[in-house]
Amino acid sequence: MERKQLTLFEAPVLAKPELSVQPYVTEAATALAARVPPWIRLGTSSWTFPGWNNLVYAGAPSREALIAHGLRAYAAHPLLRTVGIDRSYYGPLTADDLRGYAADLADAPGFRPISKVWEEITTVVFPPHARYGERAGTVNHGFMDVERFMVDVLAPFDEVFAEHLGPFVLEIPPFPAARAPSLARILGRIDTFLAAMPKHLQLAIEVRNKELLCPDYFALLRTHGAAHVFNFWTGMPTVGTQLRMRESLTADFVVSRLMLPPFVRYEDQKAAFEPFNRIQTPQPGMRADVVDLVRAAAAVGAKQAFIIVNNKAEGCSPLTVFALADLIAQIHD
Repeated sequence: MERKQLTLFEAPVLAKPELSVQPYVTEAATALAARVPPWIRLGTSSWTFPGWNNLVYAGAPSREALIAHGLRAYAAHPLLRTVGIDRSYYGPLTADDLRGYAADLADAPGFRPISKVWEEITTVVFPPHARYGERAGTVNHGFMDVERFMVDVLAPFDEVFAEHLGPFVLEIPPFPAARAPSLARILGRIDTFLAAMPKHLQLAIEVRNKELLCPDYFALLRTHGAAHVFNFWTGMPTVGTQLRMRESLTADFVVSRLMLPPFVRYEDQKAAFEPFNRIQTPQPGMRADVVDLVRAAAAVGAKQAFIIVNNKAEGCSPLTVFALADLIAQIHD
């Protein structure tokens, strides 16, 4: 008898009726996940998109339900081994926030999210946006403030989320060079910050000014065992170009965030791609660069690779994850 070919999107074989949001997992997805080495963690930027029904979630859960209960169902999907916690960029998470996430991850003890660090610590020059009020366009004197990180950001994680602690990403938003301190001073603040950090942390720096991608930047990351974030983001060199920069693999773990294609705006992609349920602009070069990054990470003996995909990269981040998983599985078969 001919064996039926399964697809990633067939009726789920895993469902927990006690959950208000149920995971959608097929036999094919489970089989593909088994072919992806466990040190490679693929995931998406957040988990609260109703358009992912019959991809990540069974049925048709609302955004409100996904905010309240979606993380537990998300973490039950075998191909999704990490997730980006982005809300922490706009304000530190409280112990109660993290206690709720920990409860959602009670059935996924090996799950490790990536958490963005509060923008008050990572911003060089406050963007010209109304929400910054009188500070808009001014230098941030709290850039890489060690005490604020230790007290406001890290303490709640150490208190209630240590079991699921993954990398902290310090995203340095783009800044106008004319208003910013010198490159040497910026790198000096990063150096001082990393030197003061507890050794158990995985810290990753994401830059969005390409002039920061200099030998001194990679050298200081290597000194402290911090990772460079290989980002796919408008205005930055491609992931492949960053990988080819001398000694850009600076730690025993790798982080890549796939956000926006070159020269497009976040708001335009969001409007064009909602509800984020299909691939709209495939990025074969981006995918190939990620495979090369995984190969390079394996070659240097990296212990973990965290790869986060945003909906705005191709239109539907779970489908991008599934495609990347298949490519990565092929090179490891």
